[in-house]
Amino acid sequence: MNARNEVGDACDLRFGQVGLASVRIRRPDAASLCEELERRVRSSPKLFSRTAVVMDLSELHPIPDDGVVDALLEAVRSAGMLPVALAYGTSETEALAERMGLPVIAKFRAAYEPAATEAPPPPPRRAVEPLPAAPVQAQPPATGGPGAQYHEGAVRSGQQIYARERDLVVTGAIANGAEVIADGHIHIYGSLRGRAMAGAQGQTEARIFISDFRAELVAIAGQYRVFEQIPPELEGKSVQCWLEGEKLLIERL
Repeated sequence: MNARNEVGDACDLRFGQVGLASVRIRRPDAASLCEELERRVRSSPKLFSRTAVVMDLSELHPIPDDGVVDALLEAVRSAGMLPVALAYGTSETEALAERMGLPVIAKFRAAYEPAATEAPPPPPRRAVEPLPAAPVQAQPPATGGPGAQYHEGAVRSGQQIYARERDLVVTGAIANGAEVIADGHIHIYGSLRGRAMAGAQGQTEARIFISDFRAELVAIAGQYRVFEQIPPELEGKSVQCWLEGEKLLIERL
């Protein structure tokens, strides 16, 4: 067997959709960072324990020296999370990442970061009709992109569905450990037991509509709520989720 075939048989390298959380460091205080992240992990271990995170140092000016950054990385690990990369592709960040032995995700944009073109302010809140029993035509995408992406049937545990620059309509159940993500709105005409994240590129006007609410997490434009136990008044009910300022609100339909 020649070398070319040996390499081809040794592995299969492909790119795919990967959900990553971001830790944006506001001040270079490793002890405070570890304490805050430990609190998050304790509150929702299924969601945050050993989760892969991208370290965002963009608010630190100037970027701290290698010793401070190494302490911040160790704080994240000590809290129970796994730093796998640095965000942003400036030459300074790239040099730092190389010294730290980490890659740089140059075009990574966490949901809390607005898109390059600011989205228009959210329209006044209006009464929303209850969800119908069967799928209907989706609302226009919050991003102004093409029509909605449809997913027929269930989303299995470990599976991720991402509607880029459009709304997402799911007609089946979303299992624990599954994720549905959209740059626009999300409409779920089944049970949500996993995670739903709308406005993934920072669109604060995005909403999530769910027929049967049993979620692990819901998020809009980076603002999220985690549920170890669903409030009794919401469990199994049809709900909508939206943002008011930086607060994510959920109410029955």
